[in-house]
Amino acid sequence: MKSTTRILCWAIACLPLAAAVTIAEINGNKYISPLSGQTVTGVTGLLIAKGPSGVWIRSTRPDNDPTTSEAIYVFSTTVGANLTVGDIISVDGKVTEYRANAAYQYLTELGSPKNVKVLSKGNPVAALVIGKDTTPPPTVQYSSLDGGDVYATPGGATNTSSENPVLKPTEYGLDFWESLSGELVTVKKPTVIGRPNNYRDTWVVGDWAVTGRNAHGSLTMSDRDSNPEAIIIGAPLDGTKNPTTSKLGDITEDITGIVTHAFGFYAILPLTALKTSVASTSAAPSSTLQSTADCRGLTIGDYNVENLAPTSAHLPKVAAHIVSALKTPDLLFIQEVQDDSGPTDNGVVSANLTLTALVSAIKALSNVTYAFASVDPVANQDGGQPGGNIRQAYLYRAEVVELDGGVPGKGGDATLVLPGPKLSFNPGRVEPASEAWAASRKPLAAAWRAKGAKRAFFTLNVHWSSKGGGTTLHGDARPPVNGAVGKRVQQAEVTGAFIAEILKEDPAAGVVAAGDFNEFAFVGPMRKFSELSGLVDLDEAAGIPVAERYTYTYDMNTQALDHMYVSPSIANSKTTKYQHLHVNSWASNADVVSDHDPSVALFNVCGC
Repeated sequence: MKSTTRILCWAIACLPLAAAVTIAEINGNKYISPLSGQTVTGVTGLLIAKGPSGVWIRSTRPDNDPTTSEAIYVFSTTVGANLTVGDIISVDGKVTEYRANAAYQYLTELGSPKNVKVLSKGNPVAALVIGKDTTPPPTVQYSSLDGGDVYATPGGATNTSSENPVLKPTEYGLDFWESLSGELVTVKKPTVIGRPNNYRDTWVVGDWAVTGRNAHGSLTMSDRDSNPEAIIIGAPLDGTKNPTTSKLGDITEDITGIVTHAFGFYAILPLTALKTSVASTSAAPSSTLQSTADCRGLTIGDYNVENLAPTSAHLPKVAAHIVSALKTPDLLFIQEVQDDSGPTDNGVVSANLTLTALVSAIKALSNVTYAFASVDPVANQDGGQPGGNIRQAYLYRAEVVELDGGVPGKGGDATLVLPGPKLSFNPGRVEPASEAWAASRKPLAAAWRAKGAKRAFFTLNVHWSSKGGGTTLHGDARPPVNGAVGKRVQQAEVTGAFIAEILKEDPAAGVVAAGDFNEFAFVGPMRKFSELSGLVDLDEAAGIPVAERYTYTYDMNTQALDHMYVSPSIANSKTTKYQHLHVNSWASNADVVSDHDPSVALFNVCGC
C-alpha cells in the first residue's frame, strides 16, 4: 500500500491539468524504466529531500500501484540551488539508468534537467513509515530470479537488468526496496545489526517482522534465508557523519531518509546522522566448558587469529581471548598464522617466532604452557596477505594431549592414511600438490593421543579459499556470485576423501575437522564435504539453535564461516558440548581483535 495519496491529493487541485508523464510512469513496475533514454517534459513533483548532486521529488499524481515508486532522483549539481524542500516543481529531463559498477543494480533517475519551474512553495513533506504506510519488507527471498535460493549455483546465471522482472514487493526483498526507490521513508525503532564499515555505513532493521533474530538482536542467516528485510544506512544528506562506535544490538533513534541504490546495495541516505538511543550491553562471553585434563573431557578450540605476526599489535589481545574466553583449551586450532617476518616478502617461511610469541603471551596471562605444531608452507603458495605465508597451526597442552608419534612433514609432503589408521607424516599436509589448493591453504592433519586414551584421534585444521570475487546479495547478478565456490567444492572433495580414508580404516575413529571453511553449512561445498567425509556438523550434533550459529558478521548477516565437524563416535556422545564465543562480532570496531569469533567444544575421546 502507499500513503502518497493522503499526503499529496490536496495539492493536485492546485495544479493545471496536463498530459505530462508522471513519476510512476517513468519508474514503471520493473527495475528498468520503460522510458529509459527518452526525454520527458512537465514532470511534476514535491521536493522531499536535497543532496549535494541533486534533489528527490515525489509525484503529485500518485497511481496507488505498490509496484511503481512515486519518487525519483533528479541528478544535477545545480538544480537544487534555488529550491527548497516543500517546493512543488515541474521539470523536463532525460530518463537515465545509472550505476557506477557493472555488478550493481541500475538506479532510475532524471538527468539533464531543464525548464525547472516552482509551482508552489511551503508544502508539507511527510515520510512513509516502513511497515505502516508501506507493506513490511519480505523476510526470506531476495529475487524471483534466485530460484528460491540466493546461494544456488551457478551464480550469475542471469541478471536483473536483462530479465527486468515485474516487481513483487510483498514477496521479494529487492523488489520491495526497488518499489520505494527515491522515496522519503522512516525506519521506526532501528536495531543495529552490523558494525559500521569504513564509510560509516551501518546495517539496521526496523520495528517490522524479521527472521533469524538471535539473542543479541542481530539477524543470522540460515538455509535459503539471508535476511532481505535489512537495509544499510548510508552517508547523511546534511553532511554530518554516522558514528563509528555502533555495535550489534544498539537501538538508534528513528531514521528518516531517501531510499536509493549505491555501491552494490539498496540503502537509505538519512537526513542526518544516526544517533544511538539505547546502547547494547553484554558481559564478555567466555566458555563454561570444563576440561578434565584427560580423554574423558578434552576441550578443543578454534580461532582464526587474522594475520598474526610476532609484532602484531593484536597478538596480546588474541592471547587474552585464549585465556579469558576460551579458557586455555587442551587443543587449539588456529588459522592465519604469518611467518616470522609478517607481510614482508623476504623468503622467510618459518613461523616459530610468531607461535613462540603467542604461547609466551598466553603463559604470562595464565601460567599455561602450550606446545605448538605446524608445517611451514612453500613461500608464496598459500595465498593470504602477500609475503605473510599464512598457515594453520595447533597449540596443545602437552600434559593433556600429545602428537601420536610420527615425524612432521614439510611444505610439499603429502601425509597419507596408513593402516591402523595412522598418518605417514604427523602433522602433515593433505595433498599439497593438488590443484584444489593452488594459492590456498592446505589442510593440516594430525594424530593425537589424549591422557588416558588407548588409541589416537585425528584432526584436520582447514582454511579454505575466501569468497573474493563474489557479488553482493543486492547486486545485478542473480543468483549472486558466491566467490570461489568452485574452488571450495574441489577442496571439499579432497578434504572429505582424506577423512573418509580414516573412517574406512576404523569407522569408530575420532575425527575433528575445524577451522575457517569460508562457507556456510547449508551451501554446496559444505554439503559435499559432510557427504564425502561422513562427518557431522557439530552445531547440529550439539543442538545449537540455528539463530545462534554464527562466528562472523558481514553486511546484513551474522553467519558461520568457521565450523567443527566430527565423526559419528564423537557426535553421538552424550558428553559432547559446543559454544561459540562472540568476543568480536558483538564488539565495536575499536574493540575487535579478529574478524572471526572463536569456538570451543568438549569431547570424550577415550573410546575413539
